[in-house]
Amino acid sequence: MSDFVQAALALAPEDPAACLRELGKNGRKIWQGQTMPNRKTENWKYTSLRVLEEGDYLRRSEGGAVTDVQAIERLIASDSLTATPIVFINGQYSEALSAQSMPAGVSCVQFSHADSAQQTVIGAALGRIADAARHPFVALNDSTCEDGLLIDVAPDTRLKNSLQICNIVLPQAQSYTVQQRVLLNIGSGADASVIERYVSNTSKQNCFINSVTEVALADNARLSHYYLDMAGEDALHIGGVYVDLGRDATYNGFQLGHGGNLQRLDLQVNHNVSGSHCELNGIYLPNKAQLVDFHTCVEHRAPHCTTNEVYRGIVGDAAKAVFNGRIHIHPDAQKTVADLSNKNLLTSYNAEVDTKPELEIYADDVKCSHGATVAQLDEKSLYYLRSRGIDHDAAVMMLSYGFISEVLDSITDAGLRGLLQPLLSQAISEEFHLQVATS
Repeated sequence: MSDFVQAALALAPEDPAACLRELGKNGRKIWQGQTMPNRKTENWKYTSLRVLEEGDYLRRSEGGAVTDVQAIERLIASDSLTATPIVFINGQYSEALSAQSMPAGVSCVQFSHADSAQQTVIGAALGRIADAARHPFVALNDSTCEDGLLIDVAPDTRLKNSLQICNIVLPQAQSYTVQQRVLLNIGSGADASVIERYVSNTSKQNCFINSVTEVALADNARLSHYYLDMAGEDALHIGGVYVDLGRDATYNGFQLGHGGNLQRLDLQVNHNVSGSHCELNGIYLPNKAQLVDFHTCVEHRAPHCTTNEVYRGIVGDAAKAVFNGRIHIHPDAQKTVADLSNKNLLTSYNAEVDTKPELEIYADDVKCSHGATVAQLDEKSLYYLRSRGIDHDAAVMMLSYGFISEVLDSITDAGLRGLLQPLLSQAISEEFHLQVATS
């Protein structure tokens, strides 16, 4: 057992929510048997955890003291974004900043305040979708989480606006950890949109976020889930999203990695019953000496299911991006259709991309494809735009933004798309060190 693994056990809460007690006990048993992932661990081969092990993060948050309410409110919303806010400050729920009521058909409650019916929902799914034995930081979350958030959407509910879980991290006197736990339960025939954002102010951050989100979609349910890691680069973040799909259910997932000293996301989607569809899209934009690591795994266990994955990355300076996309077709998953595409644009000779698309197929009646590219801007395209009177910086912006626009257009929430467009334009200009307008 490494020093970090042993020290992390001290984070185990004395009085967790009732539904987390057995989960915590099992999680600690698994976590105690762990060794920290290293370069010899296949799923962590290209991502070092040294910055986490050398830091002093194994300390609980002191809470969410807010001195500048207006600045915090600007992090939660924008002029374009219309969403029902559910706010956490340094891992603790903020009733004052959250919506005072939920849309019809939606219940949102912390595990510790759940009634008997909600406890039943939690017990049926919590810890059963995210596999602690397979993902070490799920075991850490199981071991140390003292509360969580349930969002339950009743059957046949149609939400007009998105729900936004806004996780705000602010610096504290000492480094600390946030063990965030979310359970999304989408009832049969329901259609919902959830934005899960991690943001911070402009101060130097000193936190380690270990988040686990489990998603249960019932038959014919539909969910658009936006997972946006936009905290400052000093905020270390290891996150996981784990999804179970019912019959004819649809999961539309979008992930954004803005870049940080350590930024890792594991995403697993399980096609358990026939007819389900999964759409995964993502953008990552690390620069300076930042790291972004996306690991996706789609398990096709049933016939007549479909998956489409499209990920785009723009990597600059001495930054590093890791993408590992795996689609696993089980023997019973006949008539599967699955496609995976990962394309990367390097803006510096010092930038690095490690991409590994995988297809593992054990059925003989499927249609699958996968591919990956790593390149720089096309000189002929740049020359063409320059020959039409467009200056160099504007031409670079046009080509770079066009590189990710296909993925950005997959966002169906117009307000969120309006929020991200200028932010991504600004990030691209920083990648190329351009002095161009981004509005």
